[in-house]
Amino acid sequence: MFTAKDVQTLRQRTGAGMMECKRALEEMEGDMEKAVDHLRKKGIAKAEKRTGKQTSEGLIGSYIHHNGKVGVMVEINCETDFVARTDDFKELAREIALHIASASPVAVDKDGVSAELVERERAIFEEQARASGKPDAIIQKMVEGKVESYYKEVVLLSQPYVREPKKTIGDLVKEASAKLGEHIQVRRFTRYQLGEE
Repeated sequence: MFTAKDVQTLRQRTGAGMMECKRALEEMEGDMEKAVDHLRKKGIAKAEKRTGKQTSEGLIGSYIHHNGKVGVMVEINCETDFVARTDDFKELAREIALHIASASPVAVDKDGVSAELVERERAIFEEQARASGKPDAIIQKMVEGKVESYYKEVVLLSQPYVREPKKTIGDLVKEASAKLGEHIQVRRFTRYQLGEE
């Protein structure tokens, strides 16, 4: 059905414990891909249970674009110093910093987007919707839909990950949280672009 080598391979691919990998392979009848998916789903569910945990450790990740004209610093927190020092955590911080340099988000989450900015966008969307001549009820739905789309463009955790657009940055953080077994949180970031205020 499956060998100890399969268990080891699954462990390397998912970061799950040896017994969890063995159990997953048993449950999925030796199918490696199904076992990977099974463990990822379980891991993400476990990671979501940890959401309330204190995240007082972490590190500042950074990225400077090769032309020296864009730079990013991002604070990412986790529960323990042990996890903060792992290569996986450092890589996550670097990937998120690189994404911020490329995608220019304005806030980590929806709450961080200024109400003034949202209202300005909402007014523009409303004007565009009214020009369509549709009834008020439909206009309001159109505007709400456009506001949600706007959030996906400017909110870091909602943005499609530049390296893998089917996944959001929020998904990337959840996957890392599942793999590392700790609640991980992007606290804040600063993006500098030469000549911009």
